[in-house]
Amino acid sequence: MTQDIITREALKSHIETHGHLRGRTVQELDLRQDGELLRSISGDQAAFLGCELDPDTIVHLYRSGAELFPPLQQQLPFRPYRKGLYTVDELYEGFDPAVHNSFWTSARDSRIYAYFDASRRAEGPISIMDALAMRLHDHAIEDALDDLLHHHRDEPLQVAAVMGGHAMRRGDPVYAEIARATRALTRLGYFVATGGGPGAMEAANLGAYLADHDETVLTEAIEHLGQDQDYRSHRYLELALEVRRRWPAGPGRGESLAIPTWFYGHEPSNVFASHIAKYFANSVREDGLLAIAKAGVIYAPGSAGTVQEIFMDVTQNHYVTFEVISPMILLGVDYWTERLPVWPLLQAMSAGKPWAELLSLCDHGDAAVEFIRDHPAFKP
Repeated sequence: MTQDIITREALKSHIETHGHLRGRTVQELDLRQDGELLRSISGDQAAFLGCELDPDTIVHLYRSGAELFPPLQQQLPFRPYRKGLYTVDELYEGFDPAVHNSFWTSARDSRIYAYFDASRRAEGPISIMDALAMRLHDHAIEDALDDLLHHHRDEPLQVAAVMGGHAMRRGDPVYAEIARATRALTRLGYFVATGGGPGAMEAANLGAYLADHDETVLTEAIEHLGQDQDYRSHRYLELALEVRRRWPAGPGRGESLAIPTWFYGHEPSNVFASHIAKYFANSVREDGLLAIAKAGVIYAPGSAGTVQEIFMDVTQNHYVTFEVISPMILLGVDYWTERLPVWPLLQAMSAGKPWAELLSLCDHGDAAVEFIRDHPAFKP
């Protein structure tokens, strides 16, 4: 059970049932009308993150042992103590398809990126308050992501991830291979996760999004998206939202996870993930994305970022960092043997190691799905 309390109703119910808040974190609530209730209990071993409290209650809770993290006073385009992950609607708030380039000028996603970019480009080190606000935010995202992975369904999610280049064009045959693969994975009960950007990542979230639809719908959606191939254009985003409106995700399926970062804020978050864990710190995001993908990772063609992720995954498998070793599938035989010959190096590194049997190289998405299905993660 989650230890967070994120509604006033849950707070009142917990106090009425248990008579205390020990071991609980109360997150981002306006509790100025609940002072009498809170002053009737001890604050021992409770934490309040970003909550509005009246002065008397602040004193009582502090003196009785509560940890109090007050709301920040600075004006920010994001909520440092947020209670959940992002949605497409939240990040695209301010985007108007009728106004050219409105995503880059008005959408919440871009406003947060502008704040982050200005902070890191300012002369001298980043201010302590800006750094603190961003770290509080990323901690909140990490907490919300943990809730999703372990409490969203009756059992922990089986996460299968897809990595690949943000510049992959919608008309690339590999784009369709990825989308078909993640559609199949979702229909098999896996929970697809990506880096949340355009290109290969969009393809993966798209396939999961349309899991309840016929494959002909997926083909039609890709053709519609292919009217614009440049992720930096206004029309590119407009087409994606048109697909969402035309083919809503089906009930019970169509969910997936995106874990993007404002470190690469010039890449818009794609619109097909149901849950978006967007971080400021790219290192936390990349390591975490690979760590949760215990069902396996498909690596589509990409550049330096994708290659880096491959070897981060290799390190996790080689040293069994997270108790199990997981499948790694390189999608694109010619790409990974000739253009960027990563595959021969992986074979050499894995020789005689347990993780060698969890490596695969293929050209088609259905082969990648079959490998994940037939090769579950294991403890060596």
